[in-house]
Amino acid sequence: MGLLNIFKGQFIDVIEWPDENPAVLVHRFDRHNNEIKMGAKLIVRPGQCAVFVNEGQIADHFGPGTYTLHTSNIPILTSLLSLPYNFESPFKAEVYFIRTTEQLDRKWGTGTPVMMRDADFGMVRLRARGNYSYKVGISNELLVRFVGARTEFSTEDIEGQMRTSVVSSLSDALGELQIPALDLAAQYDEIGQAAAVKLSNVFLRLGFELLTFTVENISLPDEVNAAMDKRASVGALGGVMNQFSQMQAAEAMREAAANPGGAGNMMGVLMGAQLGTMAGAAVNHAQNAAAMPPPLPGAKQYFVAVAGQQTGPLTLGQLQAQIAAGAIPAEALVWTGGMPEWTPAASVAELANWFQTPPPLPGK
Repeated sequence: MGLLNIFKGQFIDVIEWPDENPAVLVHRFDRHNNEIKMGAKLIVRPGQCAVFVNEGQIADHFGPGTYTLHTSNIPILTSLLSLPYNFESPFKAEVYFIRTTEQLDRKWGTGTPVMMRDADFGMVRLRARGNYSYKVGISNELLVRFVGARTEFSTEDIEGQMRTSVVSSLSDALGELQIPALDLAAQYDEIGQAAAVKLSNVFLRLGFELLTFTVENISLPDEVNAAMDKRASVGALGGVMNQFSQMQAAEAMREAAANPGGAGNMMGVLMGAQLGTMAGAAVNHAQNAAAMPPPLPGAKQYFVAVAGQQTGPLTLGQLQAQIAAGAIPAEALVWTGGMPEWTPAASVAELANWFQTPPPLPGK
C-alpha cells in the first residue's frame, strides 16, 4: 500500500469547503470513500450552510461556524444511523455545502417577441430585458430535485429554466395589467412588481428565493414606434398652428393700423392666418377623433391588414383616428361583415373621404 493510499485511508479530521467559485451553488465534500471521525471539525464559512445526508436521506443542517461533531449536535443523523449516545467511532455520511449568498445581476430577455393586445394598435409584439437576483432557499428541495448524487451543482444548471419562467410570468403580468403600449415606459416598476409576485412562487418550488426583479426595457415594433412619432407630431402641430394663426392675425391688424393704404397686404396676411387656422382645426379634428368614445354596441367594425399583419376589429372612430395619424395607409386592406373580400381602404365608400386632401384654392 503506497504512502498516498495510507493518507487517504486516515479518518477525516476537518470538513470544509474553501473554494469560492461563485458559480458553484452546491458542492459535495470529497471524502475519498473514507469515514468521518466522531469529534472531527466542521467549518462552515459565511455565505454557506452544510447538510448531512445518509443513504439519500437528508439529516442535520449547520449554518456558518465551527463545530466539533458528536452525537449531541447531529441528532437526526444519530437517529438514522442508530448510534448510541456519546458514540466515538467513525461513521459514514455525505456532507453537502450549499452557497447561500445572493446571485447578483442575472440577465433575462425575451428570446421571441411577447404578443400583447393593445387598444390603440391592436396586436403588438414586445421585446423586453432586465435582470434579477436570487439565492438558494429551501436546501432540502434543491438537493432532492436537482443535485442527487452529483458532486457539484452550478448556476448554469438551473438558470435556463429560471429565464423561461421569467418570460412566462412577464407575459402573464402584461396580459393582466393591460397597460397601453403608449404607457409601458412609465410602468416598468409596476410591471416588475407584478411579475416578481408570480415568479416568487415558481422560484420557491425550485428551491430558490427570488430577491429582486427589474424590467430594464420594453421595446415596441418599428411600425408602432413610427405611428407613435406621427401621433406626437400631430399633437405638436395642432398647438403650433393655433398659436401661429393667432400671431398672424395680430400682426396683420398692427400693420393695417400703421399703414392705412395697405389693405391689400392686410388681406393677404389675414388669408394666410385663416389658412393656418383651418390647418389647426383639421389637426384638432384628428386629435378629437382619436379621443372619441367607443360606439354603441352593434356599430360596424372593420378588420385591417397592413404589411401582411392583421389587426382589429376596429370601430369607425378608431379607424378614422389611425388614418389621421398615418398608421393606416390608403392601400391597407380592410374587411367587415357583408364584404365579399378584403378591399383597399381608400376604395371603401365610407372610408374614402378620410384619405382625401383638399384641392388648392382657386387662382393658386
